Amino acid sequence: MGERPASRVDPVMQVFNNTLTLPIMERDERYQRALKRVEEEKGFYSHLATYILVMGGLIILNLLTSNSRWWYWPAIGWGIGLTIHGLGVFGSNIFLGKNWEERRIRKIMENDGEA
Repeated sequence: MGERPASRVDPVMQVFNNTLTLPIMERDERYQRALKRVEEEKGFYSHLATYILVMGGLIILNLLTSNSRWWYWPAIGWGIGLTIHGLGVFGSNIFLGKNWEERRIRKIMENDGEA
C-alpha cells in the first residue's frame, strides 16, 4: 500500500538524474545561461509593469489637469523602447540576431582551422 509501481518514473527525478550525468562544467554553463535568461525576462516584466503604472498615472494626471492630450507622447516614446526591449528578450534581435556572438565565434574558429 502506498508504494509506487516500479514502471512509473517520476519526471522530476528523471530530469534531475539526467542533469547529474552531465559534466559539471556543462551543467554549470547551462545553469548560468538559464539564470541569465530568467533575469532578462524578469527585467522585461519589471519594465512592462513600470510602464503600465506610470502611463496610467500620466493619463489620469493629464485628464484631470489639462484640456490638451499630451500623455500619448511619452506613451509612444517609452512604448518604442519597451518594444525594443521585448524583442531583445523574446524575439529576434533586429540588428544581429539571436546567439550572433556564439555563431560568429564558431565561424571564425572554423575559418582559422582551415588556414
